[in-house]
Amino acid sequence: MKSTVSLLHASSYETTSLMRSLEAVLAPLGGMSSIVKAGDRVLLKPNLLTGSRPTKECTTRPELVYCVAKMVQDAGGNPFLGDSPAFGSAKGIAKANGLFPLAEELGIPIIEFHGKRYETAGEGELQHLRLSKEAMDADVVINLPKVKSHMQLTLTLGVKNLFGCVPGKMKAWWHMEAGKDVERFAQMLIETARAIAPELTILDGIVGHEGNGPSTGEPKELGVLAASCDVFALDRVMVEILGVNPLDVPTVAAAIRTGLCSDLEAIDIIGDPIAQLRSPDWKLPETMMAIDFGMPRVLRSTFKHLYIKFIQEPFSTYART
Repeated sequence: MKSTVSLLHASSYETTSLMRSLEAVLAPLGGMSSIVKAGDRVLLKPNLLTGSRPTKECTTRPELVYCVAKMVQDAGGNPFLGDSPAFGSAKGIAKANGLFPLAEELGIPIIEFHGKRYETAGEGELQHLRLSKEAMDADVVINLPKVKSHMQLTLTLGVKNLFGCVPGKMKAWWHMEAGKDVERFAQMLIETARAIAPELTILDGIVGHEGNGPSTGEPKELGVLAASCDVFALDRVMVEILGVNPLDVPTVAAAIRTGLCSDLEAIDIIGDPIAQLRSPDWKLPETMMAIDFGMPRVLRSTFKHLYIKFIQEPFSTYART
């Protein structure tokens, strides 16, 4: 049975317009009510990479999270927001990106992820991964990635966004442990995505982040909203829209090797055609960086994380706005 990827040209984050766009892009999948049932605990997993560059479009837009949360509530679900950012806390990054007032308005909890080891479908050391208990225990996971170029993985799309379900400094450990082998690192991301198994991925490509991503590039108007119950198929379609060879994107190449996605002919693409949405001038990183972190960088990263979480963020609560 073919996986379905729904595509829609969208150009606005204004909530009324965005809600209509989301309803349209989800219609071919049966709408939100086919994903979320009454009483479901629904994790919304946006990209909360950083709170320091809110105008650079390197995190999922708050308006998108807000509209999806409303749709979940209208379907009878109980949404909660979670992520494990590289630096600081989910609450701190959410606040810096304008998500806090929206979460308060809708009564949506913002939770920190805690790890537990789970048996997975991978081989060898990838048969057991430490993942977010909160994500694994959710009734439904809705993955909300941002379209971005990436200086280590070429592009970061739906699969890479689920790396945020690896809690705390385990992410840094994986960079150090598996980063010398890009294929192995990408396979770890694939196994993480398979274990989390999001019921729905809605990709924020209305404005993307091109160039030296994931955070030091520039905003790029793409005009794309995409949705699928198959995160691997969605990523495969998006690399086509961006004009990037799928084998040049380690996560997509790993998904192809693992048999999780294949040629476009094996995917049921509904909505606006790829040719209409294609972005031929999308910029990839000017230079690529190694994935692995040396020990000094890990130590600096750990110190920065602890400083933000336990010193900077608590003090910021006393600041007047």
